[in-house]
Amino acid sequence: MSGGALVRRRALLGTVVLVALVALAGLFSYFTRDGRTPSNRPSAEPSPSSSPVSAPASPSPLSGDGTTLPVPPDTHDPIAFGKAAAVALWSYDTRAYSQPELVAALHRWLTPEQELADPASVDHLVPSPVLWGRMADSGQYATGSAAEAHFPESFTRALQADPGAITQAYVYAVTVSGKQSIAWNGSPQGGAEDRSVTLAVQCRPDRPCSLVGVMPSVAP
Repeated sequence: MSGGALVRRRALLGTVVLVALVALAGLFSYFTRDGRTPSNRPSAEPSPSSSPVSAPASPSPLSGDGTTLPVPPDTHDPIAFGKAAAVALWSYDTRAYSQPELVAALHRWLTPEQELADPASVDHLVPSPVLWGRMADSGQYATGSAAEAHFPESFTRALQADPGAITQAYVYAVTVSGKQSIAWNGSPQGGAEDRSVTLAVQCRPDRPCSLVGVMPSVAP
């Protein structure tokens, strides 16, 4: 992708999320349609989800050597999807599959609407092929866990201000906090680091949630 096309796509992603933060009727109508139960419906002031999610987030497809790769969960809950996506983005295993296999698996989390999907923002979180090779020499792997996820404060304010606004994209932001535990040959305990990310998530009423992209900064 050319530099100009990448800039345009990033600008589009930012515009879509901005629209989602300001005009949230799609999200509001989705969670209130068909009498969905309150347990699956964020309120105007969604409470953070504190149940930890760890990899693997769902049954995974097999790589060439029979090990598992992350697949998106079949859910219409944006918070649950956001946590699972963060876990997938923070997890890798250089012993089990190749860098291209992981990239291909993560791309399957993206929305099928190509004009919205930002695969470059996902690729940015995956080690480069050269770095992957060096990490594979030491058998490095990482496991992500998501301890908490919520709609950013700006999202909540927009929902409160205009719950009846109309959006066509059904895209909104989810901020996830957790940890990434890294280990390698000779150091199975490794170490853990805190991680936070804000994701643009799409949940249209007629299909499960999917990932639009990773925002360049974390929204509180």
